[in-house]
Amino acid sequence: MPGNPRLAVAVLCFGGLTAALTQTLVIPIQAELPQLLGTSAANAAWVVTVTLLAAAVSMPVAGRLADLFGKQRVLVSTSAILVVGSAVCALSDTLVPLLVGRALQGMAMGFIPVGISLMREITPPRLTATAVAAMSATLGVGGAIGLPLSAWIVDAGSWHALFWVATGLAAIVTALSWFAVPHVHDAQPGRLDVVGVAGLAVGLVSLLVGVSKATTWGWGDPRTLGAIVAGVVVLLVWGGYELRQADPLVDLRTTAQFPVLMTNLAAVAIGFGMMAQSVVVPQLLEMPTATGYGLGQTILEAGLWMAPGGLMMMLFAPVSSRLIGTVGAKLTLMVGAAVLGGGYVVAFFLMDAPWQLLVASCIACAGVGIGYAAMPTLILDAVPLREAASAVGLNALMRSVGTTLAAAVMGTILTSRTMALGPGVEVPTMGAFQLCFVAGAVAAFLGVAIAATIPRRGTVEPAPAVQREARTAA
Repeated sequence: MPGNPRLAVAVLCFGGLTAALTQTLVIPIQAELPQLLGTSAANAAWVVTVTLLAAAVSMPVAGRLADLFGKQRVLVSTSAILVVGSAVCALSDTLVPLLVGRALQGMAMGFIPVGISLMREITPPRLTATAVAAMSATLGVGGAIGLPLSAWIVDAGSWHALFWVATGLAAIVTALSWFAVPHVHDAQPGRLDVVGVAGLAVGLVSLLVGVSKATTWGWGDPRTLGAIVAGVVVLLVWGGYELRQADPLVDLRTTAQFPVLMTNLAAVAIGFGMMAQSVVVPQLLEMPTATGYGLGQTILEAGLWMAPGGLMMMLFAPVSSRLIGTVGAKLTLMVGAAVLGGGYVVAFFLMDAPWQLLVASCIACAGVGIGYAAMPTLILDAVPLREAASAVGLNALMRSVGTTLAAAVMGTILTSRTMALGPGVEVPTMGAFQLCFVAGAVAAFLGVAIAATIPRRGTVEPAPAVQREARTAA
């Protein structure tokens, strides 16, 4: 039986924060990677892309493994993978081993949906909503604080130090997950659908490569269209295969239930809204003042201006919990998406100084903090307990799809509307940044509309006695 549920929640949040933080570690050195690794800029871009792809595949797979073998075991395993991946990166001086390490770091993102799904089993009812809200916020908080932290570490020492720090943090998470997170007997009978894993991996990787590389290759390039079409076809075939399985990787019938389906669609829209400001605001902060609208900040300064937004996500986790308890998860999701959209409206009109973008970013991040907690709550309320981890993992995947689409769309907008800053130097126009803010607002308000269609909470499968005891023991 668990000891201190608050300690377990703190450990899970710290683990989620560490996993999310590793995703943005290389951003401060991205421009220098070709020289550091002795490769081309196109090849070096895969250092970021491979982590995204691995994370997308790992989240639903980790969820299924957690349902089969127990959530605590999978948490320890994913954090151990993060240790190995970070150490491989720290020891790398060439492209291939760094890609291997970054892929392993991406696989560790499965920690977050598994940790969220475990919250319902190890916390007393009065603490569950707050715990889920805090854990959900780590998806954004880790990325927000990762940029200034990474820039500061690079300024202070070697780029390898980034990954040694990540290795140390991951080792602490592994130890704490083993000793402080209770092992609830929540394993369910079944088998891992290996063919389903392979099909999902091929389909997702192909689709997301096409989307994420569209800005570089061009949306009309045969490589982009081929990758996207191939990914869609493979995923359709995979879906047909999963529907014929008695023990599928993803129960598509459960996923197709209206509350789950609409929550996942809302996750795409809100994930898009969250990522848009993460892509656009740092670029606007770092744009040269010679453009007439750029704010001339360094990478470290831009990261510091962005960091309070991450803290807002965490600060609004209790607000989200209170809203879920009073008005329900559906309205909470709508409120969060509306606040997120309001942040973009503020950014559209206030982009003349760093503090103005700070205000807009904080508003948007407050919306993310409110809305992100509501999504897994809606999922957990709508699916059987035996499918909790895999369902939350799929929801996290849909958010990842939204963030990938946002990065591609924002990149396309910024590269399609440019002006000459000097001989051979093209930069986005002010109108391009404003259009990005409009796109982010549209996505967020679309999330409000989608969330409005989610039906009220229905009957939830009761937790087994052993799990009810675990929740009430505190």
